[in-house]
Formats: sequence, structure tokens, C-alpha cells
Amino acid sequence: MDKYSYIANAHGNYVDELYRAYKADPTSIDESWQKFFEGFEFAENYNGNGYASEGLSPEMAAKEAGVSRLIFAYRSRAHLRSKTNPVRQRKSRNPWLDLELFGLSEADLDTVFQAGNELGIGPATLRKIIDTLKYIYEGTIGFEFTYIREPEVFNWLRDKFEKDALAFNPSIEFKKRILHKLNEAVVFENFLHTKFLGQKRFSLEGGDSVIPGLDALINKSAELGVKEVVIGMAHRGRLNVLANIMGKTYEQIFSEFEGKSSPDLTMGDGDVKYHMGFASEITTPEGNTVSLRLAPNPSHLEVVSSVVQGYCRAQIDEELFDEKYILPIMIHGDAAIAGQGLVYEVVQMAKLDAYKVGGTVHVVINNQVGFTTDFDEARSSIYCTDIAKLIDAPVLHVNGDDPEAVVFCFQLAAEFRQKFQRDIFIDLVCYRRHGHNETDEPRFTQPKLYNVIAKHPSPREVYAQKLASLGSIDAKLIEEMDKELRQMLQVRLDEVKQKPLPYHYTQLEKDWQKLRKARPEDFDASPKTAISWEMIEKVGKALTTIPEGFKTIKQIDKLLQDRKKMFFEEKRLDWACGELLAYGSLLLEEKIVRMSGQDVRRGTFSHRQAVLRDAETNEPYFLLDHIVPNQKQPFRIYNSHLSEFGVMGFEFGYSMANPNALVIWEAQFGDFANGAQVIIDQFLSATESKWNQQNALVLLLPHGYEGQGPEHSSARWERFLQLCAEYNMVVGNFTTSANLFHALRRQLAWEFRKPLVVMSPKSLLRAEEVYSPIEDFINGSFQEVLDDNYADPKKVKKVLLCSGKIAVDLYRYQQKNERKDVAIVRLEQLYPFPQKQLEKVLSKYKKAKQVWVQEEPLNMGAYSFMLMHYDRNLEVISRKASASPATGYNKIHEKEQQEIIQKAFEA
Repeated sequence: MDKYSYIANAHGNYVDELYRAYKADPTSIDESWQKFFEGFEFAENYNGNGYASEGLSPEMAAKEAGVSRLIFAYRSRAHLRSKTNPVRQRKSRNPWLDLELFGLSEADLDTVFQAGNELGIGPATLRKIIDTLKYIYEGTIGFEFTYIREPEVFNWLRDKFEKDALAFNPSIEFKKRILHKLNEAVVFENFLHTKFLGQKRFSLEGGDSVIPGLDALINKSAELGVKEVVIGMAHRGRLNVLANIMGKTYEQIFSEFEGKSSPDLTMGDGDVKYHMGFASEITTPEGNTVSLRLAPNPSHLEVVSSVVQGYCRAQIDEELFDEKYILPIMIHGDAAIAGQGLVYEVVQMAKLDAYKVGGTVHVVINNQVGFTTDFDEARSSIYCTDIAKLIDAPVLHVNGDDPEAVVFCFQLAAEFRQKFQRDIFIDLVCYRRHGHNETDEPRFTQPKLYNVIAKHPSPREVYAQKLASLGSIDAKLIEEMDKELRQMLQVRLDEVKQKPLPYHYTQLEKDWQKLRKARPEDFDASPKTAISWEMIEKVGKALTTIPEGFKTIKQIDKLLQDRKKMFFEEKRLDWACGELLAYGSLLLEEKIVRMSGQDVRRGTFSHRQAVLRDAETNEPYFLLDHIVPNQKQPFRIYNSHLSEFGVMGFEFGYSMANPNALVIWEAQFGDFANGAQVIIDQFLSATESKWNQQNALVLLLPHGYEGQGPEHSSARWERFLQLCAEYNMVVGNFTTSANLFHALRRQLAWEFRKPLVVMSPKSLLRAEEVYSPIEDFINGSFQEVLDDNYADPKKVKKVLLCSGKIAVDLYRYQQKNERKDVAIVRLEQLYPFPQKQLEKVLSKYKKAKQVWVQEEPLNMGAYSFMLMHYDRNLEVISRKASASPATGYNKIHEKEQQEIIQKAFEA
């Protein structure tokens, strides 16, 4: 084998970058690389006289460089043979640490090398250097960090691993706290297992060390300035975290197991105990107060990740104003973090201006079994945490049977996050005592592993034995702690009241408390959402004025001229102006307006142009940031990365935190919302029912049949309509800019909050038919049903009920052919179904036949919804039932569309 094959394990470009940095400033790179390049340059410059200028022979200089390379190799790859697995030997992976790869041999073991200085041990023999490296890098923690490209971050981590880790020796009181938290974790699980035999609880057993780890992480973070911690996790260990980290009373947990917690039907149906959220406030041993929040999460293992990020960003923007005051903690499973694509989407958000939250601590409860799948069937990567390398986040692999090492990693994570405001991953390698749940038999699929687990002591027992053997804590004290905790649990099960932790509501939570639940009568008429001409004038000027010297391209010049004409001459607004006017008016009312999605600043169809770019400098200009001098709220509009699932979840979380924010996600095409179906199904449509949490997220989904094929036609609004029940959300298909304006303002005008799903137009964005006069913005409110102002009620024999773009197609035919005998009635809002408003309009056409017209296929669109909610025998005119939303051939599309229109107007 080529003795220099170790070089293949380094990135060539990375080495080149390091060498360039070394040439510019040797101190800017790690010391081991400094030595490497010194040796490299020495070898290049050696003149053959047998001696180097520093007095070293060429052979010795080469060996010094070899030892430096060996040190770096240990830092880079020794984690591959660290002792992180508590229950089975790790698979053999060659870390390429053999001496001959570095020009060294056993004959050099007793030779003293200056390279020992790099480890802080001074000049030392190669044997001592290797022993030190093994102790640091092959122990119960495996460190991955050498791919990090910033010298400051790299050096900080290296010093932590090579100095602080060696010196870490908790005090006796700290050891007692670790043992106490382990006792809480282990005995709590055993107690539940005994008292509630056969019930699912998704126990933490085997991963118990995460409890003292989280305790240390939260306490250290609070010491470093964190005021609020938001945790997202699936169900493995969730009850234990609720009890022993969040402080949820045992009485509450036990009553849920006893089945005594019946759902309050005014607040929905509830959810299973291991999905519920919780909030509390704790005081750390150091006297710091910190608020804790566990986000509710369905059985989609990683979906809460993006929601937690959005929630934290909302708190930063409105209440905390500094990322250092809030800490997101994501607790993953090993199979989920490796298998769920959402993790990639969320990790890619970490450094983006639109979504960054100052770093997340990712904790993996790595029980090595995903449901019943062994890790070698669950991923192709070496580690489940390899996704961390995307953003140069360090990874700490730690043995769950070494609680002190676990605590060290969690404390280090707190320090790292607060110092560098970036993500860090902890891979807690442990095991799962039972099957996927407590009724499952794991030996079906992992008989060998579970034979070992059955005989393996718990982390608490391992740690207690270690402390007793070292004489750190008396064995009798350990027994007494165990006995006391069991007695306490029995007392609490016997319904002796446990005092809940105190909790002080944040301002945003107080704002939520001011709201109420919606009532059916709230939807009989929309609230007033009109604004004054003075406000329109201010927003209009902002939307049509650019700073002196700002250079625009020709198309933008025309757009600004057209806007100015609409606002101040014609006094009627197109779709984009109506939308931007809604945002501007809310900004003037000092509300947060946040929007993200792909290309939203300009709009997919270039209609919005909310942010202009200087044609020469590329500098952005945010038009709605300049409505009035010293404007308090900016327009938070962000182009997202190419993500639907992650971004929609983030915006949902943002809206969940702040009731005073209008939060919008726009799909590039409405069809693409299906990439976020889990958010729609598990959060958007059911949050109020399951978790008693309101939300006002707006989805703008471009929808309409225009011959662009099956992926650019339908937002599949039949799916949203099918999810509608119990007044859970608002679904509409608007045809006027005023109705869009009022619907957006209505989101914050209501005394409650509901998600809003809008089937946005595409070709109609600039169509004359959607323009609304200024009077409609100054007076009135949202109109759930729009009547026909052209047809003669006395002559009308047929009423075409419809919604969205098809209404404009029908209108154009009606006008062209002067059909006053056919009325077109538009349902602008389908849900909540506007029964009273519709009946009022249709009372003019009592003798007319009613027909539902849609451009979607028969099995899609709103027809089935109308059959369910509108108590009439409606005929339907539509495309034929189809497996695909639309044809991909433009001529066929035009023929189908024309047939629908003509059939609608047949006698």
C-alpha cells in the first residue's frame, strides 16, 4: 500500500485552502497543520547538506512532520474506533492510523518529539503522544470536527476536547445531581411499566442519560443568558422529559394513563398523551429562571423540527430581539434523522437570513433500532448524524452508559451554541430496552442484540456502581435515593396533590389569551377591514417611489408608472396592488407581516415586485419599508430555498407563536403544496382540535387551468375542502383584488385565528376583471359571495355557481354574447360555507335552475364539497373524471375549456 494513502482521506481543496491560509498567516490555522506545512516546506527547501537550519536532520524533520500528521489524523478519524457503543462492538472501520502511513515505526516509540507541544504535553515520546491521543479520541466520546473550515471554531473545539475534556471532573454535588436525574428517569419508567402494564409509553429505558444531559444543557444555557428553551421531539422518552425536565406533575401524567382526562369538546378531540405539548418555568440550581416549552408533535417523527424553528424565530422578532435568549433543542431518533428528508430542509435553513435562529442543539437518542430496522438497513452513511457536515456543525458521539461524558457533551453544546450561534449535534449512542412500544417483541428482528440488552444493567446502575467503586458516593446513599423516589411515586399515584411549577406568561402568550374561540355566527358576515384614503395614499406612494440614484431596469420603470396610475389616476387596483396594500396597511398598524416562499419578492409571475434591485449595484430596496419615517415594522419578505415541507412548517411555527403577525407562505405553483402535505394534515387542519392551539397561517396557492400541464394547474383544493370541519380553517378562491385585501386583513381583525388557504390566480393577476375600485378598499369588508351585476333577474333561467378563475372565463363569454338570461354567482369563500350569504343572493333567482361549474375534473375541485354542504340537487359541468389533474397538451386544454363554457350557457 502507498504509504501516503492517508492523504486520500483529506479533501484536496481543503488542504489547498489551508496552505494558502498558512502562507498568509501561519497562526490562522491549527497548530498541527502549521507543523505539517513547516515540514513540507523544509523538505522542499532542504539543500542536501544533511542538516536543517534549525539543527534537525532531514530524517528527524520528516518524522516530526509525520507525528504532526498523525495527531491531525487522530483528530480527524479516531472517532471511528472510539468506545461509544454500550451494548455491541462497533463495526470495524479503518481510521488509517497505522504508524507506517506517517513515515514512523515502533522503533520511534521512545523517541522524543516536539510535536507533543501540539497536545499541550510538551516534548514527549511518541508512545506518550499516542497514549494521550487514544485517551482523548478513543474514549467514550467520539469527536467529529476537523471538516470545520473556520480556524476560530476549529481551535476552540480542539481545545475543549484536548484540555477541558481531560480536566472534566464534576464535584461530588454534581455527581449526586447526575445520579438523581438518572434515578428519576429509570424509576419513573419502571414504575409506569409496573403500574400500567401493557400501555404504550415509548419508554426512554436504555437512553436514560439524556435526562441528566438535558438538565445540564438547560442549566448551562441559562447561566449563559438563555431565557427560553423550546424543545421538539417525537414520542420516544417524551413522557420522561415532561416529568423530569419540564416538571409536568406526576398526577397529570398518571391521570392520563388512568384515562381520566376526557377531552373538552369545546376545545376539540385531544390527542394521545405522548403527542401533547407543555410549558413550564424552572429555576436552575444556580438561581436562573428559564421558561421551557415542549412543542406538540404528531407521529411524523421529524415534522416538528421546522415548527420549532419558526416558533423560535417569531419569539426573536417580537419579544426577545436576540438569538442568544432563546434555545431550540431538537431531539431526534437515529433512524428518523437519517431517513426523513425534512431534516435536510431544516438543516439548510440554519444560516439563511430568512430562517436562522442562532443555532440549534440537535440531540439524537440513538437506540440503534428504528421501529424494527437495524441501523445497517436504515442508512448508507457511517453515522446517522452525517447530515451535520452540510453546515460544518460538530458532532459529539457519546456512550450513553457514561453519564459524566454525556453531561460534558451537553454542557459543551450549550457553550458552543451561545458562543458561535450555530448548530451542534450530540449522538447519544444507547439502546432501547423494549420494542418500538411496550407491547412489541423486539426479538423477532434483533434476537442477538436483545439477548445482550436483557442482561445489560441500566445507565443508572452502571453509574451507581462506578461511583461506589471509586468511593465518590456511599452505596447506602444510592439505595436510599432509590427507595425515596419509589415511595414518592407511590404517594403521587395515590392522588396526593403535587404542586405544579409556577409559570409566567410571555407577552405573546398573553396576547393569545385575549382571543376567543370562533362561533358559527362569526362567519355570517365578515368584520370591517376597510382603511382610510390617507393610509392608501401613504402606501401607494411607497409602492411607486424609489430613492434618488436608484437604477431600475426598463420593465420596473413601466411597472412603477402603471402602479402610480392605478393608485392616483384611475383609482382602481390590480391583484398585486390590492395584496401589497393589505401588507402596507398592517405595517402602519405596527403588525408583523412575514412572507416567504420561492421567489416571493418578485412573485413567480413577476407581479408582486415588493423588493427592487438596483440594476448596477444589485442592492435591494424594500418598498414597504418606507411608508412613513421611522417605520416600526419592516416588511419581512424572504425568498426561500427550494423547500415546501420545511418552509411551510417554519411559517406555521412562526404563526403559532405570534397572534399579531400576518404570516404567509406562497407556493411557486399551488400544485407544489403537496410536498408539504404532512404540515397541512397534521398541523394546519387539526391543531386547534388536537392541541387547542390557534393559528393564522396564510397559504397562497396559484391555481387555475391554463394549459400548463398537470403540475402547473391545480392546487388540489379538493384536498383542503375535504379537511374542512368544525370551522378549522378558511378556504377561498377569490376573483377581485379587494376581496384578497379584505381577506388578508381579516386574518388579524377577527377575535380568533384561523388558517387561510387561497387559490391564487395566475393569468388573472393582471386581468381587468380582477381590478377593484379604491372605494372597495375604503368601504366594506370581505364578500363571501359575489352576485352578478349584469344579468337581469327577471330573465334569468339558469344560475351558474362557481368559484375562482372559471368565473372570469364565464363572465367573458356572457359579456361577449350578451347573455342576460344566465347569472354567474361566485362563491369567493367555500369554507366556512356561506349558506346565509348565498341564500340571500339566490333569493333573486327563485325560478332559475342552479348548476355548479368548475374547470377541474369531476372527481376534483369543489363539486363533492358542494354536494355535502349545499342542500340542493346540483348538476355539474366539469372536465371528465381523471387520474391526472390536467392534460399536458394545450390544444386539448383549450378544447376542454371551451366545451365547459359552452355547455354552461346552453339552454
